Amino acid sequence: MKKVLFLDRDGVVNIDHGYVYKPQEFEFVAGVFDACKKFTDDGYEIVVVTNQSGIGRGYYSEQDFHNLTAWMKDEFKRHDVPILAVYFCPHHPTKAQASYLQECDCRKPAPGMLLQAITEHDIDPKKSIMVGDKLGDLIAAERASIATRVLVRSGQSYAESTEQHADIVCESLADLPALVLHS
Repeated sequence: MKKVLFLDRDGVVNIDHGYVYKPQEFEFVAGVFDACKKFTDDGYEIVVVTNQSGIGRGYYSEQDFHNLTAWMKDEFKRHDVPILAVYFCPHHPTKAQASYLQECDCRKPAPGMLLQAITEHDIDPKKSIMVGDKLGDLIAAERASIATRVLVRSGQSYAESTEQHADIVCESLADLPALVLHS
């Protein structure tokens, strides 16, 4: 079974400028490639799990998201960091166009995206890590039995009580390898 570094996207992989869907607006968090490379060198796979209510709200299309995702994956590949998979949820329970207006099992804090990845890619949640910048990321990881939950401060601000759901709190993904990898 695989061990995986699950990453939320906005606020973890890139600076959260709000509803980003164009490469020219996508700004990687400093150190993200180096950190991910250290994890892949240690045998981890990378999976991105991201709520994308901007699709449901009509700010951009699923195709816009897929185009940006292809570009993002290419940027990772250029840094010798393959991304195993990207999962996204376009839904929102109250603020979306009709076809996306729903309570679903994929929008974090629901664990659907994580559980789907675990099933589809033979992932061992007990050897995996979830990195997020919001309470919903951590709760989704708890519900999917992900062993280690990491809260980064590089995203949106959060209530101090959110830290109670994290095993590790750090400034950004760049700091994480030194805290969990033993090589």
